[in-house]
Amino acid sequence: MHLYIHVPFCQRRCSYCDFSIAVRKRIPTGTYVQTILTEAARIPASYLETIYLGGGTPSLLPPDAIRTLLRELTQRFRIPHSALPIEVTLEANPEDVSLESARAWRAAGINRVSLGAQSFDDAVLQWMHRSHDAAQTKRAVQALRDAGIENISLDLIFGLPEELKRDWERDLDILASLLPAHCSLYGLTVEPRTPLDRWISRGATHAPEDERYAEEYLAAHRRLTAAGFEFYEVSNAARDGYRSRHNSAYWSGKPYVGLGPAAHSFDGTTRRWNLRAWEAYRRAIAEGRSAVESEETLTDEQRELEAVYLGLRTAEGFDFAALRRPSPPPHLAAQGWVYENEGRLRCTPEGWLRLDSIVNEYDSATH
Repeated sequence: MHLYIHVPFCQRRCSYCDFSIAVRKRIPTGTYVQTILTEAARIPASYLETIYLGGGTPSLLPPDAIRTLLRELTQRFRIPHSALPIEVTLEANPEDVSLESARAWRAAGINRVSLGAQSFDDAVLQWMHRSHDAAQTKRAVQALRDAGIENISLDLIFGLPEELKRDWERDLDILASLLPAHCSLYGLTVEPRTPLDRWISRGATHAPEDERYAEEYLAAHRRLTAAGFEFYEVSNAARDGYRSRHNSAYWSGKPYVGLGPAAHSFDGTTRRWNLRAWEAYRRAIAEGRSAVESEETLTDEQRELEAVYLGLRTAEGFDFAALRRPSPPPHLAAQGWVYENEGRLRCTPEGWLRLDSIVNEYDSATH
C-alpha cells in the first residue's frame, strides 16, 4: 500500500493555487495529528511501501508531530521485510528548512524531501505570493545535505506570463547546478477563483501563451537531459535510482490510501475522496462519521482507458497487445508524437504536450 497524508495548512495562498488548503497563523497541530490517526484506525492494516506527506505545507508541522505521525502509522500499517527501505517524502517550503529541522525530519524517518522552489527569480517569487527567496532555496538544499538527506526533489513552474520577463534558461541552469536527485516541472494553469484568475479578468496580467509554454517545456527536456536527468513521466525527471516510488505507484494503477481533507484513495476499482474543507473533514472524524465525500467505481472500459492514459504519461508507455489494442493511427507517429518500441506505445516530449488529445484520438480510432 502507498499512503498519502494531506497537510492542508499554509501561511498564505499562492497566486495560482486552488488546492485544498487552510490558511492559518497558528497550526492546530494536536487536533490535526489526532484526527489523522483516528481516520487511519478505520482502515484495514496492510504493508506500507511509501508514505508521502503533501499539502498544503507539511513542513509547517513541528518535527515532533511528524515523528508521532510516522511512528503511529508505521506501527499501524507495518513495514515489509525488504532490502529496499520504505520511501518517506515530506513536501517542504524552503523557508522552513534549517539544519536543525532537517536533522529532526531525518530522525523522524523522512528520507526524501520535495522542495517547492518554483523559480530562482525573486521578483517572480513575489508575484507568486511565495514566502521565500532564491537564496533560501539554495540554503535549504545545503541544509538537507548536511543533515544526511540526499534524496532531494526541486519543483519549478514554467509558462509564466510574458510581462514577468522570467529567464527560464537561467532557472534551469541554477536547478542543474544544485544537483538535486529529482525535479518536477509544472506548467502554470489558470484555475477559477484564484488570485491569478482575478488578475487576468481585470487585465492586470495575461494568461500564459501556448507557444511559449511548449517552448519552455521542450527546453527543459533538452537542458535537464544534458545534465543527467531522465524524464520518466510527463512532469518528472530523475537521476538514476531516484525516481519517486510513491508517485510512480499512481501512474502504474497501484492501490493507495489517502488520509486528510481532500485526500484520494484507490483500491484498483473504486476511487474515493474525502471532504475538501479542513473543518468539515475534522468534524466528520470527530463525530464518528465517514470523511468520504464521494466515490466512483470504474467500469472495465474506464479502467482500460485509464491504463492507456497513465501509461502514456510515463517513459515506459503501455503494452497495447496486453490491452488488446491495435497499433496507433500512423499519422500520430508521422507527426513525431508517439512511437512503438518492443510492443509498447510511448510518447515523445512533443507528444506529452498533446497527451490528452492523443489519448482521445487513439481511443476513438481503436473502438
